Amino acid sequence: MLLVGVITASLLASVHAEASEITPASMPRVGTIDQRFQSYNVEMVEVTGGNFWKPYGKKPPGPLQDKPARTASELYAYRPPIDLTNARLRGLAAALAPAYLRVSGTWANATYFSDSDPAPLAPPAGFGGILTRRQWSGVVDFSEAVGARIVTSFAATRGTREADGAWTPEQARRLLAYTRSLGGSVAAAEFTNEPDLVSIDKTKDYDATAYGRDFRTFLMLVKQAAPEMIILGHGTIGTTATVSDLFAAAGPGIDAVSYHHYGAVSVRCAGTQTPEAAVSDQWLSRTDQTLAFYRAIRDRFAPGKPIWVTETGEAACGGNPWASTFLDTFRYLDQLGRLAKAGVQVVIHNTLAASDYGLLDERTLTPRPNYWGALLWRRLMGTTVLDSGMPRASLHVYAQCLPAVPGGVTLLVINTDLGSSYALTLPIASERYTLDAATLQDAVVRLNGHSLALEANDKLPRIDSVTVHAGVVKFAPATITFLTIPTAGNEACRN
Repeated sequence: MLLVGVITASLLASVHAEASEITPASMPRVGTIDQRFQSYNVEMVEVTGGNFWKPYGKKPPGPLQDKPARTASELYAYRPPIDLTNARLRGLAAALAPAYLRVSGTWANATYFSDSDPAPLAPPAGFGGILTRRQWSGVVDFSEAVGARIVTSFAATRGTREADGAWTPEQARRLLAYTRSLGGSVAAAEFTNEPDLVSIDKTKDYDATAYGRDFRTFLMLVKQAAPEMIILGHGTIGTTATVSDLFAAAGPGIDAVSYHHYGAVSVRCAGTQTPEAAVSDQWLSRTDQTLAFYRAIRDRFAPGKPIWVTETGEAACGGNPWASTFLDTFRYLDQLGRLAKAGVQVVIHNTLAASDYGLLDERTLTPRPNYWGALLWRRLMGTTVLDSGMPRASLHVYAQCLPAVPGGVTLLVINTDLGSSYALTLPIASERYTLDAATLQDAVVRLNGHSLALEANDKLPRIDSVTVHAGVVKFAPATITFLTIPTAGNEACRN
């Protein structure tokens, strides 16, 4: 029976082995992306310490059944402030440079910046947490040490408001001034985080008109206090009429359209997404659907402006249990490939090292499969985006120039078929980097058959390739492959 199973698997794996021809030399340029295209988020609540999405542990929560909702103890767990001086954290983050470091999130909306020492023991009325000068100084120092520029948003809850409900910019002004006093800067900012998700100041009468009034106050602040800062708008997460209302009410003034995208909410928040769907086109294409909505928003309210995805991950509410496994690396890299080809300039992953969707385990700072995917993307995918000419099916093929190699091309080839191999015919030799795992929900990922792990003293392992001769190149089921072709001779990649 075992022999029959092996033979059957072999036959299935060869069903789609017929090779499609692909010519890297003639792939046309479709655009460019920001050099910090692949970036990451450190939640404000990580910096301050507080309750964040509770890691699943060995037993994820079951169905809600007759329960109306999860309890707070099921959803959240306290975590102390992240140690941004940790050598392992800094080394792993620096390996992804250059990047943007976004310090924001839902908790940032109600975080009080204490511009004095010592900080108060409890947040003032209308706030939910405290950001100390020392903590923010740590953010600025970390960003400089790891080659990341800061992106943030500002508090906008009741504590920042006048009696008539109007937002006052004093908290934001103090944070910007203190950053400048440290010799740092905020590269880009959203006024506040996800203004369409809940009423910003928790009152029923806060609507799009009030948001527009407050946003114009924010614009005046930026003009005075940080004129060089990129104004992102509006950090919304929905695809509803509310988003259009906010853009319309805010009027002109943003430098780039920003939005957040999660394909689903996690089982932690009663989501129904299953691991079986995690490599399906229906799941992966949700990235395209959300982008289409915001591209239309951009064309209507901010024509010609670039688009940033300032928060994204496997699923909202900390990610599903498989967000920390190789299974999610298909989404992670496919999403980067799709968005780069579509012209999105920056994609900020949530998070670097918190909860189940973190690139690193929050307790040990051990790299997860998505981190290794991120590292390969950083090293092998340049900022000039090409059209591979391959229709998207189970084999997803993305192409970009190979960094620092004039004329060189990199192909990202993702085989989402769990039972069949595919093949491409290349006219010249290439260098192969293939990621796979013993099982899809494995926390250990292999590169060309060898497990990836940190070496002694937290040193990154060698990222070695395998030379592939010109001709037919096969891609096994459930694998992700980078093919670098330094001698491609692509004219679009010569500069």
